[in-house]
Amino acid sequence: MVFKCKNCGGNVVYEPSRGHMYCPHCESLDSEDAVQGGSLTQCAVCGAPLAVRQYASSGRCEHCGSYLVFNERVEGEYEPCWILPFCLNKDSAVEAMEREFGRRLFTPTDFMSTKSLEKMEGRYVPFWLYDYQAHYDFAGEGTVVRSWTSGDTEYVETSYYEVIRQMDVDFDRIPADASYELADGVMDLMEPYDYGALTDYAPKYMSGFYGEIYNQDARELEERAKAKAREASEELLRGSLQGYTGMRTLDRKLEMHADGVHYALMPVWQYLYRYRGKTYAFHINGQTGKVVGTTPVSRGKVLAYGASVFVIVAAICRLALNFLEIL
Repeated sequence: MVFKCKNCGGNVVYEPSRGHMYCPHCESLDSEDAVQGGSLTQCAVCGAPLAVRQYASSGRCEHCGSYLVFNERVEGEYEPCWILPFCLNKDSAVEAMEREFGRRLFTPTDFMSTKSLEKMEGRYVPFWLYDYQAHYDFAGEGTVVRSWTSGDTEYVETSYYEVIRQMDVDFDRIPADASYELADGVMDLMEPYDYGALTDYAPKYMSGFYGEIYNQDARELEERAKAKAREASEELLRGSLQGYTGMRTLDRKLEMHADGVHYALMPVWQYLYRYRGKTYAFHINGQTGKVVGTTPVSRGKVLAYGASVFVIVAAICRLALNFLEIL
């Protein structure tokens, strides 16, 4: 499938800054016409052969530059329930990344000017979103220790309390990415997304971007989602137990019941830069602009920072010694 402009025949793409389909050739909005055709091996526009990634659901023809959506990978079992359209276009993603670089104290001064771009693409990453109903039973013994001094005597009082907690928690849309190529740790760091912006899936949102089908089914990733739900439940429990000096657990039981799972696509900008012979990967949340990635470290800046800290500490010590001598 390809989206062609009704006015000029150009390739229409989804433009995040406008929130509409946009034809970069005649600059018209929402002029798209979905044209069926092509396959995973042949471009629907120019007929040239395609080199499609193993899990690709959309991509770009290297010959004519058209963005294609592969029907057989967005229909049937592979049709997403929801999609979170890109909010940041390429320029906005670059600006977010450069702001992040500027805040990193030890990034080499010449990194931005001498790095070379190896790869840049916006892509929709497959996610499973899990719903759970959790019930937490907790029984414990809490202590509150109070101490005071009267005359020459110090008193310590320990009070003991029976602590009972019963919590019912509903978890909606706990995410777990289903892409082999993108590391789970990177995707977890890019959270959170605002799931209130999820919309019913429509293939037009994928025009202009790369996409993937899920690489792993929902059952394979369920334990990751459950672990997130358990961690959130523990955090809620800890928050309810504040105010005690100590807490001894007598009994605890967390029950979780699956309440649904949904297949969705989330927006990510991916950049690969080469700097002094090494490749650095950066990922930007396509909705919030959150940047995940490691920049190179300037040894000179680290040494200079350490020297400046030493000078400041030495100056403070000299001032303190001079003050003591005056006294």
